[in-house]
Amino acid sequence: MEKRTINPPFFCVNPKAYLYGEEALKLAKTADALAEKYSIDIFFTVQYADAFRIAQETKHLIITVQHMDNLNVGPGMGYILPEGLVAAGVQATFLNHAEHPVGVNDLVKIMKRAEELGILVIACADSIAEAQAIATLAPDVMVCEPTELIGTGKTSDASYMKQTNEAVKSVSPNTLVLQAAGISSAQDVRLAIESGADGTGGTSGIVCAVDPEQTLMEMVETVAAVHSEQREQRK
Repeated sequence: MEKRTINPPFFCVNPKAYLYGEEALKLAKTADALAEKYSIDIFFTVQYADAFRIAQETKHLIITVQHMDNLNVGPGMGYILPEGLVAAGVQATFLNHAEHPVGVNDLVKIMKRAEELGILVIACADSIAEAQAIATLAPDVMVCEPTELIGTGKTSDASYMKQTNEAVKSVSPNTLVLQAAGISSAQDVRLAIESGADGTGGTSGIVCAVDPEQTLMEMVETVAAVHSEQREQRK
């Protein structure tokens, strides 16, 4: 399987363990409609048990899991087989999130398996130094979130965003940068994209909102609006 090409600015909906089953599918269908309407690439993270169903019932999303393992077909009880993910319709995986860290040796091995199977890697870092270090492995996407801001509703400041964007690009120019710490409003989305990030997204800012679907809609609309503004400025 060839890796899907990602066109910035993109968006990531990351329900973590907040949503599963019918609720996850409902939000995924809303995201799918928005991806089609605005021609925006949207990563949608799923519970493993929901991957196949959501992949089957959506057309435009990049179905994403929250982790995978360095496992080959054969023995390996209790681990996540990459080939099984591909068969279920998964196209991307997060790695090294602060809530599921991975050692460097394992990260290298897992990324190699992802490359073999055409799975996009979204690698996470919680500091500029770590972002630069992981960027040497040339992941497809880097998430640059200070751990202390995850789930707080507080975003990284513009200076941190710009520094991490530049730090990653200086090491791996083709790696896309996702700024998603504390994103909880359309204004946060605008700040992230205008900082120079290739994409943004959210978790609790979306799934814990009074109206998750409306919040998601406003965020994706903002990505589209900023993209349009940037195109006009380049003319």
